[in-house]
Amino acid sequence: MKKTFYFLGLLAVVSCSSVAQNTAVKESVTEATEADIKKIVSFLASDDLQGRMSGSDGIAEAATFIENNFKANGVKPFFKTYKDTLSNFESSKGVAYNVVGFVEGNDPKLKKEFIIIGAHYDHIGTAKADGDDVIANGANDNASGTAAVMDFARYFGKTKSNKRSIIFALFSAEEMGLLGSKHLAKKLKGDNLNLYTMLNFEMIGIPMQNKDYLAYLTGFNKSNLASVTNTYASEKIAGFLPKAGDFRLFMRSDNYPFHNEFNVPSQTYSTFDFTNFDHYHKVGDEPSVMDFNHMASLINKFTPIIKSIANSDTKEIQYN
Repeated sequence: MKKTFYFLGLLAVVSCSSVAQNTAVKESVTEATEADIKKIVSFLASDDLQGRMSGSDGIAEAATFIENNFKANGVKPFFKTYKDTLSNFESSKGVAYNVVGFVEGNDPKLKKEFIIIGAHYDHIGTAKADGDDVIANGANDNASGTAAVMDFARYFGKTKSNKRSIIFALFSAEEMGLLGSKHLAKKLKGDNLNLYTMLNFEMIGIPMQNKDYLAYLTGFNKSNLASVTNTYASEKIAGFLPKAGDFRLFMRSDNYPFHNEFNVPSQTYSTFDFTNFDHYHKVGDEPSVMDFNHMASLINKFTPIIKSIANSDTKEIQYN
């Protein structure tokens, strides 16, 4: 009998210790900082990477950077390797690949449902010269969205606090016609992935002007995602930008292939409002014009939103 009580007591101590350790890990994970986000964007949008054209040495270096970041933060590859070669990319310059990480959900049932958090990490390489500068660095488009996805991956990779499984996808060849996201959406559909929602981040490096919300949502009226986002945030985070509809942005970013393949809520958050940024596809899209305080704040507001979506008992996000 004494041995039984001793075993039970030891089991309780071990269990409590494990819970305490897990809690300590979660509490030790800090929010995104301005310095950390600046470091990521500054590397991705540096002249050394030559504008991250798909198939180039520069974007290959960016992919390795993202891969190493995933490894360091406990994010596993979703496939056999982090780099998934695109089947629909043809170029004499080389191959292109998405970088795809994965944090399995911690709930036995809900982990079979997936959320994809995505952004494209490629850019156009070069653009019209401004003096001696021909490198289109792509800081806002879309090192900014890439940095956000990398930080979300850092958080969930460290905390493992998501009930649903989360795929963190950085797409190549977006600038060539959404090739990276088309490849991944088709591949995952062929594997019968149980996709709940796809949340994409595009050009979030500059705050919006004279708006009562933080970011607009493409395809705003197609789903209740804006309402769910704002409810979880307890403030107006996601809003409606008429020009997003006028320019058909819902169909022009990496959310769209997932909408087509899975017919589940697949939408993009952005802060590029057509008035606050003059360097689209130009050499002036440099880290020096980014607002890193804004970016860190946006990421820190979205992290608990994503966590709430990952942990909700039911699929609250639905197409109208």
